[in-house]
Amino acid sequence: MLFLTEQDVQELFPMTRAIECVTASFKAQHEGGAINRSRERIFLPETSLHYMAAGYPNEKLLGMKIYTVSRDALRFLVLLYDGESGALLAIIEADYLGRIRTGAASGVATHYMARTDAATVGVIGTGRQARTQLEAVAAVRPIRGARVFGRDSDRCEAFAKEMSAQLGFEVDAVESAEAAVRAADIVITATSSRDPVLKGEWLTPGAHVNAVGANMLNRRELDDASLSRAVLVAVDSIEQAKEEAGDLVQGIGAIAGGWNSVFELHEIVSGARPGRNSAGDITIFKSSGIALWDVISAGYVYRRALEVGRGQRIPFWGEA
Repeated sequence: MLFLTEQDVQELFPMTRAIECVTASFKAQHEGGAINRSRERIFLPETSLHYMAAGYPNEKLLGMKIYTVSRDALRFLVLLYDGESGALLAIIEADYLGRIRTGAASGVATHYMARTDAATVGVIGTGRQARTQLEAVAAVRPIRGARVFGRDSDRCEAFAKEMSAQLGFEVDAVESAEAAVRAADIVITATSSRDPVLKGEWLTPGAHVNAVGANMLNRRELDDASLSRAVLVAVDSIEQAKEEAGDLVQGIGAIAGGWNSVFELHEIVSGARPGRNSAGDITIFKSSGIALWDVISAGYVYRRALEVGRGQRIPFWGEA
């Protein structure tokens, strides 16, 4: 069994490869070549356990992401198995893996749903998820600049400085969420807010929204006006969205047609449905984060680690 650390993952898995992996996952979903199980959660007074699993027959992979959340830390692991023998191939530290695959999914959504000339980004949230979100969007569109808002002004300034240096365009810290979003071609919400942080009245015609932060029923980033103005709302998994996408569960009445008007992104990636009908359409991708992304991404990292000799070999189940 191969053990891979956070550093291994960061050095072996660039955003371009993450976008390729997640794109492949959507195509597999559409073709029926994927098995995905929604997240389950166990809550105790001081901590919680979260787990989700998937199978990817095309590459003979099975896997599970499992993690705990406490006041002190979030601890993520992916367990990757051989889909034929059932052997445990790898245990992978998966904090960065989770962030980059989530960013990559928004990159895929942006590629297929945002206007081709989209060049400005508004970001609400300055955590680690927001970093990979902005990186992914910049990988698929010719971004000229971004504005970011976060509740902590010092963190917001640090985020702007760091991402400007990393991405090569100006990222400006602004004093309100509205200032970040107004006139932005692409909007990113990456917060843990229980109440909407994005108002539909701020969205410019033609904007695309990637909403990634609210993955519990009691959390919400998008208000009703955002949902009602959207011509197209896409998700990664309708089944999982109904279980944990607070934005949609709480706001479904604002979407004309309700759940019947919410589509899975694989339909757009496959070409079965257009990502937008006109330049003026407002589109939304509501990301919950599915296990299939973790398994496909972990498979790439595992194979790449074998190629370059990274990771620690650990005897398992009597292999010694």
